[in-house]
Amino acid sequence: MSQSPEQKLKEMGIVLPEAPAPAASYLPFVKTGNMLFTAGQIAMGADKKFVAQGIVGDSVSLEEALACAKQCAVNIIAQINAACGDLDQVQRIVKLNVFVASVPGFTDQHLVANGASEFMAEVFGEAGRHARSAVGVPCLPLNSPVEIEAIIELKQ
Repeated sequence: MSQSPEQKLKEMGIVLPEAPAPAASYLPFVKTGNMLFTAGQIAMGADKKFVAQGIVGDSVSLEEALACAKQCAVNIIAQINAACGDLDQVQRIVKLNVFVASVPGFTDQHLVANGASEFMAEVFGEAGRHARSAVGVPCLPLNSPVEIEAIIELKQ
């Protein structure tokens, strides 16, 4: 029998934070039918500190941006847990939309997004493999280098 997502997180030494509260007037997630949509998650840890802040290709390195993307994925998983109470309810991570605050000419947004994509596959196995968009933007809320939103299919 394969490990549950919770067991995989524990094995990786990752404790899910409390699902981040919205920073403005919106819901952290919306569940409709068997679909779950998360609001954009930024690279802030449970300690309310950012993994990094700034612009990728300027004050934030590619390696730091990868770590930011992974933290965004951890926060997405925390939102899934808050919505469902059980990560085993995930049928599939359908899509990630990744926004990378980056300097003009930076074209490695897809590599930054791998920080989240690879983590989702580690946690959820084949169900964590997903479609994805990776988009460069001039800046993001609270000076986060990365913001990611997710679409998740839940089990019936």
